[in-house]
This record gives sequence, C-alpha cells and structure tokens, in this order.
Amino acid sequence: MKTGVFGGTFNPVHKGHIMLAEYCMDSVGLDRIIMIPTAVPPHKISNNLASENDRLNMCKLACRGKENFSVSDIEIKRQGKSYTYETLQELHSIYPTDDLFLIMGADMFLSIETWKNPEIIFKLATICGVPRKGVGGRQELIDREPFLKSISAETKVLNLTLPEVSSSEIRKAIE
Repeated sequence: MKTGVFGGTFNPVHKGHIMLAEYCMDSVGLDRIIMIPTAVPPHKISNNLASENDRLNMCKLACRGKENFSVSDIEIKRQGKSYTYETLQELHSIYPTDDLFLIMGADMFLSIETWKNPEIIFKLATICGVPRKGVGGRQELIDREPFLKSISAETKVLNLTLPEVSSSEIRKAIE
C-alpha cells in the first residue's frame, strides 16, 4: 500500500490542507492519507496554539466522509517535540509493508536536510514537495531535487496551485 503521511500543526486545519491531501492521493496514487497533528512543532513557535485535543478533533471533522483518510494521534500521545523521523519509524512498525510518502509544503521541502535525523526520514519515506506562493515555486523545488537525491532522498515535486489560505490568516480573522 502507498500511504501518505501528512503532518502539521493544523491550527486550524482548513480546506487548503484537505485539497492538498486529495491532490496528493490522486497524483501520487496513494491508497490512504494519514493526517497527524503535531504535539509541539519543532520548527516554529506557535502563538495561540489550540489544544492538542481540539486540533485532533478539527482534523477528524475535516476528514469526515473522505474515503481512505484517517487521523492519527501518535505525535500527541508521544508528547514533546514532534520529530518526523520518530513518527515515520512508528508508522513503519505499524505498516511494515507500506511505502510511505511524506507530504510537505515548499518551505519544509527546501529545508528538510536540516531536520533531526534526515537520513532516517529519507530511508523511510519518499518526500513529496508542494509549491507555495511566495515561499518556493515549483521550479525552485525541482531545482532542489538533485541535491536531495545526492543525500539519498527520494522526491516527488507536485504540480499544484492551492488557493491562498493559511491557518495564521484564519486565526487573525477570528481575533
């Protein structure tokens, strides 16, 4: 099985997240998507972070009725900073025969080699990069692929334009 792993703060989850996951499922030929809200995001300081339980429940609501979508609380149960390599190791032990595809936005794709234990990430998953306006266009991601391949990462750059929506803009509007 091909399993898409889609982690994030999801503070809050929004239609852009779901559209991205659906597009990845179709374009990469994934059999399922697992959304994983972080306990504590290691790459950014999140002000006004909704509770772990609220973010988990928002993801469950967003996935309701979506065939082959599920939400996992493995990072929340683990507590502390949510390191991707640990999550992939745990998923690999749960689904040992699955091919894992790690879905991420351009900003993360362009810096993944700086993450904690990237060699473990590259061993366990194909990295799927999604362009974002103002952060990393598709060509920038394509230009980055040879470097990532040189450090043993298998990559896929997707061709997708998402609507302009962000969790931080949603939080500002609510305030």
